Amino acid sequence: MSREDEIVQLLTDMRDGQPEALARQREHLELARAEAGHMRRTVEEPVALQRAAIERMNRVSRIVVPFIVH
Repeated sequence: MSREDEIVQLLTDMRDGQPEALARQREHLELARAEAGHMRRTVEEPVALQRAAIERMNRVSRIVVPFIVH
């Protein structure tokens, strides 16, 4: 096999493998997007709980602090 034949065969193999490689890239992108969505929801829930706790603390302090001061 000549050097040119080897190069042609290599390029042919690369071309033939591209559809599978692109399909795998799409799968990985979909997985990454799904994971990003999951992580976003995972972070949003504790933040919402913290905001609710702060709001409750503020409401309680508005009621309790005046009694403590007097």
